[in-house]
Amino acid sequence: REVSRNRASLCGRLRDLRQYLHVLREGQRFTSLPVGPGVPAPPGSAATCLTVQPWGGLPIPALLLCLCSFVAGVIHPWRVTAFERLLWRACRGYLVASFVEMPEPMEDPATGESITWVIFLISYWGEQIGQKIRKILDCFHCQVYAYPESEASRTEAITRLHGQIQELSVTLEETEKYLAEVLDKVAQVLPTWRVQVQKMKAIYLVLNQCSFDVTKKCLIAEVWCPVRDLTQVQDALRQGSYQSGSSVECFVQRVPTSESPPTLIRTNKFTAGFQSIVDAYGVASYQEVNPAPYAIITFPFIFAIMFGDVGHGLLMFLFALWMVLYEDSPRLRQGTNEIWLTFFEGRYLILLMGAFSIYTGFIYNECFSKATVIFPSAWSVATMANHSSWSAAYLATHPSLTLDPNVTGVFRGPYPFGIDPIWSLATNHLNFLNSFKMKMSVVLGIVHMGFGVVLGVFNHVHFQQRHRLVLEFLPEMIFLLALFGYLVFLIFYKWIKFSAADSMVAPSILIHFIDMFLFTSNAENLPLYPGQVPVQVVLVVLALASVPILLLGTPLYQWCRQGGLTVGAVPVQPLATGDQEPLLEGQEAGNSVNATTEDVESGGHSPDAKHLDFAEIFMHQAIHTIEYCLGCVSNTASYLRLWALSLAHAQLSEVLWTMVMRNGFVGLSYVGGVVLVPVFAAFAVLTVAILLVMEGLSAFLHALRLHWVEFQNKFYVGAGYKLCPFAFAPDTWE
Repeated sequence: REVSRNRASLCGRLRDLRQYLHVLREGQRFTSLPVGPGVPAPPGSAATCLTVQPWGGLPIPALLLCLCSFVAGVIHPWRVTAFERLLWRACRGYLVASFVEMPEPMEDPATGESITWVIFLISYWGEQIGQKIRKILDCFHCQVYAYPESEASRTEAITRLHGQIQELSVTLEETEKYLAEVLDKVAQVLPTWRVQVQKMKAIYLVLNQCSFDVTKKCLIAEVWCPVRDLTQVQDALRQGSYQSGSSVECFVQRVPTSESPPTLIRTNKFTAGFQSIVDAYGVASYQEVNPAPYAIITFPFIFAIMFGDVGHGLLMFLFALWMVLYEDSPRLRQGTNEIWLTFFEGRYLILLMGAFSIYTGFIYNECFSKATVIFPSAWSVATMANHSSWSAAYLATHPSLTLDPNVTGVFRGPYPFGIDPIWSLATNHLNFLNSFKMKMSVVLGIVHMGFGVVLGVFNHVHFQQRHRLVLEFLPEMIFLLALFGYLVFLIFYKWIKFSAADSMVAPSILIHFIDMFLFTSNAENLPLYPGQVPVQVVLVVLALASVPILLLGTPLYQWCRQGGLTVGAVPVQPLATGDQEPLLEGQEAGNSVNATTEDVESGGHSPDAKHLDFAEIFMHQAIHTIEYCLGCVSNTASYLRLWALSLAHAQLSEVLWTMVMRNGFVGLSYVGGVVLVPVFAAFAVLTVAILLVMEGLSAFLHALRLHWVEFQNKFYVGAGYKLCPFAFAPDTWE
C-alpha cells in the first residue's frame, strides 16, 4: 500500500508537470507572436474576443501585452462551452480567451480515463474581472498554473520543467520496478496468508461461542464428541496446553444432558454416495438403524431390474469405472459443472448400478434389445416338425408356427440361466415376459418390505422397547405375511404345481386373491390345493385381528406403565420459581454450564416429562396403523413399477434398433456399408441420450422412491441431525 501510494503520488506529480509544460508551450505561441490587425490568429486557437478600441496608435495585441494580466490552465473538454459562455457573460467581454487542445491525452485523476484536456489562456485587465475569473475557474474545477509575464521567465520555466520531468520519470520507473518486486514476493506467500487468515477467523468464530467461567480467565466449551475420539481430543488439549505454556491444563469432562445427541455416520469414498441418498430423506436419529449399508445392495439391484440390458449396463459400468480409476485427477475433481460433480460424487453408485444391470441383462437375455445365445435353446423346432403335419402348403399359409411343449422332445427343460433366447423370435414373447416380470416385481417388493419390517426389530431391542416386538412388530408381520406373503406363496406354488400338460386348467391367482377378501369361492376357478378356502379365511381373520393390536397395544401399554409410575413416583422438589442459575464448573464438577440442579437430579428430564400424553400417543399410533395397513396394499402395487419400467426400457431399446440401426443393414452392397456409418452414429447418440441418460435417470428416481417410501418407511424415522464438527474445509486451499 505504501509503495502504491508513493507511485500514485509520483504519477500525479508527473501529470501536473506535463500539463504545466504544455500550458507554457501553447501560451508562448500566443503571447510571443507580433500579431497585427491583418495577421490571422495562431492555428488551433479559438476566436479572440475583444471589446476595446485601438488606443495611441498601438496594435491591439501590443496594447494587451502592456496592460493585461494572464491566467492559464487546463479544463475538461466537456466543460469548455459552458466555461466560455460564462466568462463572456460575467466579464462582459473585457478579456481575451484562447482555447487549444493538448497535444497528447492524459489520465483524468477523478475517473482514471484517458482524455484530451483543453488548455486555456485568459488575458484580462482590471482586478475586479480577475476576481470573477478566479471564482469561475474554481467553479469549473480547472487546474490553474502560474504563467510568467516575461518571455524570458517562460523560457526558463520550460527548461526547468524538462529537467524535473526527466528526473521524475526516472524515479517513477525505479518505483514501479520496486513495486513489481514487492508484488512478486507477495504473490508467492499470498495463498498461505489467505489460508492463515481464514483459519484464524474460523477459530475465533468458534471461540466466541464458548462461555467464560466466574473468574473470566478460562473458556468453557460444551461440545459433542464421539466416544471413540475422546482420547484424541484429550491428547490434543494436553499438547495445546503444553505448547502454549498455559499454567492451567485443559481437560475434558463428560456432562449429563437431556438433549438428543447428533448423528455421526463414518463414511468413505465408496459409501458416501449411498449415505447421501439416505440423508436426503432424513438424517438418522441417534443410534437408529442406518439403511445405507443395505441400500448398497438393494438400490443398484432394484435399479437394474428396471434397466436390465447387458449393453447399456456395460456402457454405464465403463463410464463409472473411468471415473473411479481417475478419481484423484484434479481435472475431474475441480470441475465447475454442477451436473458433472453430481455424477462424479456418485461414481461408485453408478459403478454398481452398471454391474447389476449387466447381471439382470443376462437374466432378461437382452443386449441392445437383441438376445444372445450363450447356451443352446431348450426348444427344438426339428422335433416339432417331425411330430407334426407341417407341409409346404401349411408353411406357406402360416407365417407363425406354434411349438407345443407337450410334444415329447420339443421342450427339454428350463434354460440354464435367464430367459431362453428363442423367446426373442416369438410373437407372444411380450405375454410371457409380462407375466414373468409382473410376478417377479410383486415377489421382490414383498420381500423388500418384509426386510424393512424386520430391521425395525433392531431399533426396538436397542432402545429397550421390547414391548414393541409383541405389540408392533408381530402384528405388522402377521398382517403382511397373512395377506401378501400368502400371495407370494400362491405364485411359487402355481409355478411348481402346474406344468405344460395341465396349464390349460390352471386357476387364476388374481381371482383367488379377490375371493380371499370376499370370503367366497368361485366354482369356475378351481382351488390350487385342498382346503384352500378355510386357510384363506383363517389368514384374513389373523390379518384383521392384528390391526386392533397394532392400534391399541402400544398406547394401552404406555397408559398402564404410566399409571404404575405415577403410583410409586417420588416427587422431586424443583428450585425457586425465579430464574435458575446455571451451575458452573467451580460450583459442581461434571455439571453442564447451562444445566440446572433440576436437570442433574432428574437425569436430564424434568419430573413432568414422565407423564406422557395418552391422547398424543394414541393419535400417533393411529396414524402409524392406518399408514402401515393401507401402505401394504399401495406399496405392493407400487412395486409394479419394476415391471412397467423394465418393459418400457426393453421396448424403447427394441424400437431404437428397429427404426435406426436395422436400416443400416438393408443395403447389401457397398452402399449399405457407407450408410451404416451415419446410421450407427445416430444410433449411438440416441442410445446414450435416451436409453442411458433419460431412462437411467427415470429408473434412478423410481428406485429412490421405492427405498424412501416403501422400504425406509417401515422402520426408519430419520428425525436426527448431523454432527457438524469444527474443521477446516479443504476445498479452499487444496
